[in-house]
Amino acid sequence: MIEENKSVGLLLVISGPSGVGKTTITRSVERELGGVFSVSMTTRPKTAADTEGKDYYFVDLQRFDKAREAGELLEWAQVFGHCYGTPRQQVQQSLAAGKLVLLEIDVEGAVQVKKCMPQSYAIFVLPPSEESLLQRLRGRKREDEEMIQHRFHKAKQEIVRARHSGVYNTFIVNDDLETAVHEAVERVRTELASRCGG
Repeated sequence: MIEENKSVGLLLVISGPSGVGKTTITRSVERELGGVFSVSMTTRPKTAADTEGKDYYFVDLQRFDKAREAGELLEWAQVFGHCYGTPRQQVQQSLAAGKLVLLEIDVEGAVQVKKCMPQSYAIFVLPPSEESLLQRLRGRKREDEEMIQHRFHKAKQEIVRARHSGVYNTFIVNDDLETAVHEAVERVRTELASRCGG
């Protein structure tokens, strides 16, 4: 486990339900503030849109279980039948170098991270309404209606869990993407300034 000190950077956790725009917000914060995006390990199949080592590290279940059992993962979760986890070493190395490290993970992962790294800063991205979230999930045109409804149900559960978890430092409503990005950047910038003593 990493020791927190003045030379250690900031671990930023960003969560939100499917379709809420959290990836766009995370990537925007990374660009604006010069952070390092932590790449997760996953057992889900690689798609044509995925880049190995940029989007995920794609592994089989045996390799994932080995990493989990060896304590190599900072957090892990099973989502829609596939495992996702954050390699611990790359996060610790980046933090030790004083960098801003971004993790885009679900509520379960955020709870695990906060337990072992309580100094992390966590943002949860909310949709403006349940109806708008459902429209966004349909608008992605990635899945059939049954899977969309499944994701929508899980999203509503995740929002409730996030609100009651006590893990998140702040909540941002993504009603307008540009506004939400600006809000996220400014909150992280303020947090970084406060940790630097001004």
